[in-house]
Amino acid sequence: MPLPILFNRRTREVYFEQDGELYHTAWDDIAAAAYSVSTVGPYTGRMGHAALEALLHRFGHPKETVLINLGSPLGKRLEMQLGFWEYLRAYMNNGPFFDEHGNNSDSREFAEIQQQVRNSKGAWTRLQWDEIKAQYNAKNGRNFLSGSDVVLLLGGVFFLPMNATQNFTYAIAKRRSRRQWPKLIRERLDPNGPTTRLVDLEQAGAE
Repeated sequence: MPLPILFNRRTREVYFEQDGELYHTAWDDIAAAAYSVSTVGPYTGRMGHAALEALLHRFGHPKETVLINLGSPLGKRLEMQLGFWEYLRAYMNNGPFFDEHGNNSDSREFAEIQQQVRNSKGAWTRLQWDEIKAQYNAKNGRNFLSGSDVVLLLGGVFFLPMNATQNFTYAIAKRRSRRQWPKLIRERLDPNGPTTRLVDLEQAGAE
């Protein structure tokens, strides 16, 4: 499993690993571009895609660069990729924590509440069941159940094992990926680790 693209707010850097080589760029100097393309096929017709790419260079070799996709371009619109870029920009410049009104906050309380809701098993099924009960009480038990309610409830139950497996796999992959990064990166992920950027180390080594 390849390592994920890593955004480090402490050092304001982006890291990427490919074939055992470390690539990086300083966030304040990042070069990124978003663009849309269309493909036309005899059986599929016209299909639109949009890409969001960033330019990184190999650690210790500034002239060796790589262009990476920050997200899959398939089926995306340009507006979606621009929105994702704004999300990344807000995370690096303002976040990562916000309150329930979307304002910047130094507390991670609201973020932890949202994370607990996302990771709780059967959360979607419970939410749908609560919605059905609310409709039942509001309509005194008469004509409260719609076809969409049944489909959403049964769908939540049907996909419950898949969602649980997805959460478990994500948790394992996240823990393993952190250990697989070079020591140079792991040190900078530590809250008490160094804050020097890799580009600063490159410049110091070149002097």
